[in-house]
Amino acid sequence: MRQWFLTCLIGSLMCWADDAQAQSHCITDPENWSAVALKRSLSTPLGLPPVPHPHDNPPSVAKIELGRKLFFDRRLSINRTMSCAMCHVPEQGFTNWELSTAIGVEGRSLKRNSPSILNVGHLNVLFHDGRDHALETQFIGPLTALNEMANPSAGHVVALLRELADYAQMFEDAFEAQASLDRIGMALGAYQRSVLAGNSPFDQWYFGGDDTAVSADVKRGFQVFTGKAGCSACHLIKDDYALFTDELFHDTGYGQMLEEKRQNPPTNIPVQVAPGVVHQMEFSKIRSVSAEREADLGRYEVTEDPVDRWRFRTPSLRNLTVTPPYMHDGHLSTISQVIEFYDQGGSQLSGQDPRIRPLGLTGVEKQDLEAFLQSLTSPDLDCLISEARVLPPDNH
Repeated sequence: MRQWFLTCLIGSLMCWADDAQAQSHCITDPENWSAVALKRSLSTPLGLPPVPHPHDNPPSVAKIELGRKLFFDRRLSINRTMSCAMCHVPEQGFTNWELSTAIGVEGRSLKRNSPSILNVGHLNVLFHDGRDHALETQFIGPLTALNEMANPSAGHVVALLRELADYAQMFEDAFEAQASLDRIGMALGAYQRSVLAGNSPFDQWYFGGDDTAVSADVKRGFQVFTGKAGCSACHLIKDDYALFTDELFHDTGYGQMLEEKRQNPPTNIPVQVAPGVVHQMEFSKIRSVSAEREADLGRYEVTEDPVDRWRFRTPSLRNLTVTPPYMHDGHLSTISQVIEFYDQGGSQLSGQDPRIRPLGLTGVEKQDLEAFLQSLTSPDLDCLISEARVLPPDNH
């Protein structure tokens, strides 16, 4: 039953994606899309710094084309049903709106929300817990994780790619060599570094000097963001660019709050059974038909240092409007809910970062802050979606 439901869900996602592609305002030429992507990855969109391409992996058209094909190829999972793009859906901000936490092969659940790959080429630490530092190696974990793509080994994937005739020439064009683990990573890294989304209304105003690019409430929200709310202490804004992250790990109180709820579940919980229709259900009944929620200790699971319990990487706030749900477990579905969590001072549990404190924001200040966050959305997303869908997914 569960597998049938997931099959229907995934099918509906793909149909929805096709509809979104048809409505895209960006026209992509199948013959030169990769040249455009290469040019973008070598440029510096307003509001972003230059992309730090590794010296041993300079980008090329051939690498980007190969990386895109790998990213969408479901054959690279153990049962040929899952691709990278199944969790990082282009039309959904290269994350997944439909699910709070990701789902892998055969409906196997993960405990964290899928992070967006928008502007991922600028990051030095990857995943919510920072367990990897390079796009060239990051992919190995999802390929071999039992609850993601479930391949028995990375070597298994390399052997598969060497057997697939449609990849032989692409690896030759990109590397003048056959498929290997490092070349897979280089191609995926080259493609993902082309997925850049800057030039937002905020960028046009703050970095571009266009005073008409944003409204008055956005400007007031910026003052709240950098002043009373103190958001910019972790979501950094530099003089000539802003990634809106310090790439450090913080305990906001959210992770510890979830663990306390996991250990002391409520009697009833709200369950949405249809859009706008919510019923209170006994938690014991839900638990009887589902797996027990797994503990998530954040950065501690990488370092095993007690001080890292419930610390998670500061996410970027760029393109926030197209990358719900929010927090590492996707439990908060709207920006306003996130603002409310921080306005109340997080969970106010011991160990929480002292910068997370009750803010006392007024209703107008919250609205202005949300307007500011909405202004961080790039107008270039249609083109990224169009490029991603320029060729049919490889789902043989």
